[in-house]
Amino acid sequence: MTTSAYKDHLGRPIVAVTGMGIITSLGQGLKDNWEALSSGVSGIHGITRFPTDGISTRIAGTVDFIDIPVPNAVERSYAFARETTIEALAQAGLSGDFNGPLFLAAPPIEPEWSARFELADRSPPADHEGDAYNRFLAAMRERPDPGFHEAALFGAISERLADRFGTRGLPVTLSTACASGVTAIQLGVEAIRQGRTSRALTVATDGSLSAEALIRFSLLSALSTQNDPPTKASKPFSKDRDGFVIAEGAATLVLESLEAAIARGAKILGIMKGCGDKADSFHRTRSSPDGAPAIATIRAALADAGMDETDIGYINAHGTSTPENDKMEYGAMSAVFGDRLPSIPVSSNKSMIGHTLTAAGAVEAVFSLQTMLAGTLPPTINYNNPDPAIALDVVPNRKREKQVHAVLSNSFGFGGQNASLVMALDPA
Repeated sequence: MTTSAYKDHLGRPIVAVTGMGIITSLGQGLKDNWEALSSGVSGIHGITRFPTDGISTRIAGTVDFIDIPVPNAVERSYAFARETTIEALAQAGLSGDFNGPLFLAAPPIEPEWSARFELADRSPPADHEGDAYNRFLAAMRERPDPGFHEAALFGAISERLADRFGTRGLPVTLSTACASGVTAIQLGVEAIRQGRTSRALTVATDGSLSAEALIRFSLLSALSTQNDPPTKASKPFSKDRDGFVIAEGAATLVLESLEAAIARGAKILGIMKGCGDKADSFHRTRSSPDGAPAIATIRAALADAGMDETDIGYINAHGTSTPENDKMEYGAMSAVFGDRLPSIPVSSNKSMIGHTLTAAGAVEAVFSLQTMLAGTLPPTINYNNPDPAIALDVVPNRKREKQVHAVLSNSFGFGGQNASLVMALDPA
């Protein structure tokens, strides 16, 4: 029988996390990632996947240690998601078909130009002067290329994950820029709260780093150009920050209703207390300078959690290391937490792993939960030149042993996609 012990302040099922898996440039698996992150180790390095001659940014947080059959973004993103899901399900003690819905955050990738040129060159000689699209079709008719075809299908990753892990219903693939990982988690939380399922698999992955992606972000003046040494480039909230470091990674969280998790004897890793999301229509890439949408997002997450600003013991900041975004996020946090903000530890995982784009919200949710489980606050590294306009306790350069019971994690993305999560150690 369902009792109030398993309901939140609004009478909804409490949502527990019972499994986590992660891959970043720091390594594969939660154990190795956490040891490196909490020790202040950087995973940023020089790019070797493709030539960077003539490109202003030559560093990234690529994941190059996972074997893939075809070197494209779909295969990389799928491989990362597969491995993190295997880890998360094992920690949750689940085997066989998952029997719950899948919510996947995946990058809006398309075939890379090198693959397009190769396909065009394969087209019949008589078609070489024709329309490029018709040449592609002619080449595929003459010699089908399943790898290229799959690389052009936005839903390919979720379909493969659904088949591999036996999820139920139509797998959902979403892309809300840097907030995607949080959006996937939010959909899982809502599905459980609405009674549509007792468990959900939430995955976020991004293996889309290519020369084209690097150039596009460089043209937006979004990337750091401080290439030497790579490990010093990402410096959130520092005065000399000059942009984010693009990176790859993935994270999977197994969500279950607290009642169902306890009934099967699962270990509870944490509670998804609240989710907030708001749109920002100011600009295609820039956040509103007054931070109003971000402020509303944080407040919405707190309200959804049934908590207020005094309940938060640690903030996992979006902390991209771009001049504008760090300033905006500080302003938003100041508006919500007021005079209490300087006493709240606020750190950015991106100082060590870079910005994992589509995967960032879920990656940082895993690290936020681990922060509470370990009683250790990970540092913001490279904090040697504080920005006097941003007065924060960023846990500078070294970890701090401190037990916190509730964490806020922010993800403020391109295109006005803002999302925040409130997580706690226990339901109380």
